[in-house]
Amino acid sequence: MVSRADAGQVAEPAAGRPRARSLLLTVLGEFVLPRAGEAWTGSLIDALGALGVEEKSARQALSRTAAEGLLESVRHGRKVRWNLTEAGDRLLREGTERIYGFMRGPHTWDGRWLILTAGVPESQRGLRHRLRTKLTWLGLGSPAPTLWVIPDASKEAAVREVVRELDLTDRAFAWTGPSAEVGDAAKLISAAWDLDDVEKRYLAFIETFDGRAAGTDREAFVHQVLMIQEWRRFPFLDPDLPAELLDHDWPGPRAAAVFHDLRNRWHRRAQAHWDRMEEEAATRH
Repeated sequence: MVSRADAGQVAEPAAGRPRARSLLLTVLGEFVLPRAGEAWTGSLIDALGALGVEEKSARQALSRTAAEGLLESVRHGRKVRWNLTEAGDRLLREGTERIYGFMRGPHTWDGRWLILTAGVPESQRGLRHRLRTKLTWLGLGSPAPTLWVIPDASKEAAVREVVRELDLTDRAFAWTGPSAEVGDAAKLISAAWDLDDVEKRYLAFIETFDGRAAGTDREAFVHQVLMIQEWRRFPFLDPDLPAELLDHDWPGPRAAAVFHDLRNRWHRRAQAHWDRMEEEAATRH
C-alpha cells in the first residue's frame, strides 16, 4: 500500500510513453480530486482512451491503484463508482501542491545549506530506494555515497520527517548552515545533480508545448494531461537552485511560465470535457 511518504514515487512518470497508471493518477489529481474524489468507471476509461490507453490497460490501472489503497469501488446497480481513499486523497493533494508550487516564482537565498548523511547498507536495497526517492522528491542531491545536500535549510523539517518515517534516526545526521568556502561549489553541484540533462529537458518542454493550441475541449483535456505528465518530472530532477549558484540564464522559469500559462488557458475547457464524460458515463447502460 502506498503511504504519504511515497508521494514522490507516484509523482514521477516513466521515461518515454506515459504508463496507464501514471496517466490515471494525473487524471485523478486534476479532475477527480476537486470533485469530492469520485468518478464513474466509464469516465475514467474514456479519459484514458482519449490519451491512447486501451480499455484493458485502463482497467488494469484502476485495479492496481485500488490494490495500493488509493481507490475503492462502490457499486451502483450495474455501474461502479470509484472513490479516493483517505490515503489517495492525501497523496494526490501533496503531489498537486508540489507540482503546482514548484518553480512558481523567484526566491531569495539566505546562504545556508542542509547537509544529510544517512547510511543504508547495500543489502537493504528497498530501503535505499525509498530513501533516494523521498529525498530526491524534496530536491536533495547526492554528490557522494550516503551524503545528501541542498542549498535550502527550510527543508530541515521535511528531511527530519523522512528520516523518522524510514526509521533511520540512529543512522542519520544532518546540519544546516553557510558554506565554509572549502572546495568548489560548482563541482559539488555538478556531482549532486545532472543539470545539463535537466536543462535539455526544460528546453524540450518549451519547444514541445509553447504555442500549442487546443481547437476543442477534448484537445484541451488531452493537451493538459500530457503537459502535466511532462512537468511533473521536474520536481524530481531540478533542485531549483538559487540564482547565486547558477552561472547562466536557467530555462526553468521560462518552462514554468509556459506550463502555468497553458494550464490556465486550457483549464476551463478541459474541466468541461471531463464533466461531459462523467455525464455520459452516468447515463450509460
